[in-house]
Amino acid sequence: MIGFISDNLLLPILDFFYGLVPSYGLAIIALTVVIRLALFPLSAGSIRSARRMRIAQPVMQQRQAEIKSRFANNPQKQQEELGKLMKEFGSPLAGCLPLLVQMPILFALFATLRGSPFADVPYNLNIKVQSPEQIASAEIKPFTSASHSIFYSETEHVPVIASLPGGNRLAVGDQATVLLETRDGKPYAEVLSKASRPEGLSPSWSVSRGEDVVSVSDDGTITALATGDATVDVTIPGLAARSGFLFIRALGQVGFYTDGAINWDIAILVGGFGLTLFVSQLLSGLGMPANPQQSTANKITPVMITGMFLFFPLPAGVLLYMVIANIFQALQTFLLTREALPDNLQAILDKQLAQQATPATAGAGVGMSDTRLPFEPKGRK
Repeated sequence: MIGFISDNLLLPILDFFYGLVPSYGLAIIALTVVIRLALFPLSAGSIRSARRMRIAQPVMQQRQAEIKSRFANNPQKQQEELGKLMKEFGSPLAGCLPLLVQMPILFALFATLRGSPFADVPYNLNIKVQSPEQIASAEIKPFTSASHSIFYSETEHVPVIASLPGGNRLAVGDQATVLLETRDGKPYAEVLSKASRPEGLSPSWSVSRGEDVVSVSDDGTITALATGDATVDVTIPGLAARSGFLFIRALGQVGFYTDGAINWDIAILVGGFGLTLFVSQLLSGLGMPANPQQSTANKITPVMITGMFLFFPLPAGVLLYMVIANIFQALQTFLLTREALPDNLQAILDKQLAQQATPATAGAGVGMSDTRLPFEPKGRK
């Protein structure tokens, strides 16, 4: 499903924007904004539900406890009253459905930006080498990898698969050639002949596991050397993987720290992601009663996630998308926090804010006659 959405929805939109402005960086930004605008009604529903539940939750918990205590011996009446409560305030799960609906599109967008043309596309083939006797008794099944859309020009791409018609089980001494083909059986070499820069799109071959089990040549021929398991990797370069944008050296660049050097463009993108995430979380609490636990989580979570992405292998193009998506999310959150609440929830919110303001006011009055310095213990005058 993710591949279908990517091939039939996201890549055509990407092609359209690249046709308007020949910049893959701007195309990523435009694609992100378009998808976020399209998903606005769904994400807005999740944000509204979370905001309302944050206000209603203390009252709902109190009312639920009262209902369960009052109708402990009458389960039917208890369920009836709990149903009325959910109808009054809404279900805590109401915000999950819009989130689940939009997840496949967001996953497809993430997958699209991790592949061609923004990053090199890897195909991993697991090979099992056995003795001739074992192979003779084994059922032969053709092996086919997942399909990846490969860009061979700025706006033209085709789904390519890697396959082993004789299967991925080999006998010692056997050879098998990996076929790179389009879905309709056209050789990838034929696709390359139409490429704008064919010399930069030739596949590279390597053995990432089991070098003593198999070897692979530059034309994709695998030779079985000894029994065991192995993994053969073929990588097709991304057309724009080495293209820059603004301060980004290469959209396909992966890693904050590589070859003993810090990639400052990746560091800036990761830092921008953490900052925009922090701002978005702060905006979600606008106009809400103070919650020390939530405030602490809002500070710690962006730091933890940002630290993780410093060492998580994401291409710069994906990080650019994540920063733009966070900015859009922050703006959306800001707009929705200014939205009027239902009367019953507004009354609860006003009461919660008044209750928090009362101790602060009382404390201010006491402070006027208290001559203690802030660092002095309470018992000292």
